[in-house]
Amino acid sequence: MTDASADGSSDGPDRTEASARADADDESGFGRGILHSDDETVVLVRDVATVVAVVAIICLSLFAVSGVWPPFVAVESGSMEPNMHKGDMIFLVQEDRFVGDDPVMGTGLVSAERGRTTGYEKFGHAGDVIVYAPNGDPAATPIIHRVRFWVEAGDNWVADADPAYTDDRSCAEVRSCPAPHDGFVTKGDANANYDQLDGRPKTTVVRPGWIVGKAVVRVPRLGTLRLLFESLVNVGTVAVGFLATTAPE
Repeated sequence: MTDASADGSSDGPDRTEASARADADDESGFGRGILHSDDETVVLVRDVATVVAVVAIICLSLFAVSGVWPPFVAVESGSMEPNMHKGDMIFLVQEDRFVGDDPVMGTGLVSAERGRTTGYEKFGHAGDVIVYAPNGDPAATPIIHRVRFWVEAGDNWVADADPAYTDDRSCAEVRSCPAPHDGFVTKGDANANYDQLDGRPKTTVVRPGWIVGKAVVRVPRLGTLRLLFESLVNVGTVAVGFLATTAPE
């Protein structure tokens, strides 16, 4: 005869362990069912979840390397030719990453002026290329141009600039001169004048805080996919938060 209480409590632990094993078997069986099911709805959900997971991993990895978001811009104009072309895709990083020789103190950026001295070049020319918000306006389409030289508040930067890019204008004829604050004078490689010379884009001296990122890698023509993204998702100049564009000059 088996010793047992009137309420059968001696069988409780056995039943509990059996129930736990049964629940575990049900869960693992459910998981296997999801993984191997041929049901169209299950297959669709599984594929979508896989794509989302892969995209998330890629995005997190890119952000870890670049430190900026979105990490890519598509070039919309020829203002940086022949070193960048319309439709190119450019990978960006924070200014303090992959810093060249003799950067402007506190910025992580090497100006073209300093690059000519140290031999530091990016995209076929001395100095770094940046993406910045013109006049610091976050709603404006960002510009991708090269940093030419650094100025401090009150500087008559026109007098110190290369006369080939100033149209023989004096400081009094330029709204952004004297420099209203510390920052960079910028120019597209193919443009005839500095950005701050009241031309296009119309912007004053570029504050470091207006800089979105520093260009480090160019992928030819891949930026043309941005146009396809726009037509598919109708998101204007930023495609699914992943690929931004730069303004035409």
